[in-house]
Amino acid sequence: MTDPVIAQKAPFAIEVEAGKSYFWCSCGRSANQPFCDGSHKETGLTPVKYTAEKDGRAFFCGCKNSANAPMCDGSHSKL
Repeated sequence: MTDPVIAQKAPFAIEVEAGKSYFWCSCGRSANQPFCDGSHKETGLTPVKYTAEKDGRAFFCGCKNSANAPMCDGSHSKL
């Protein structure tokens, strides 16, 4: 398994829609950050499905080190 690439050392603030599913990139290689574009192939990493419970802003992890993936938990501040 390959370690994830740090996409950025800050969360991605994304407006989400209630009931809609999003697939967070866990490998950091996607050109469509913070979402998966299939770049994880051969890494042993897979995207994480997130379904929004309500409309609003969600903070997706950008450093790929969150213990609360796919949401940011502040892990980027320790990198």
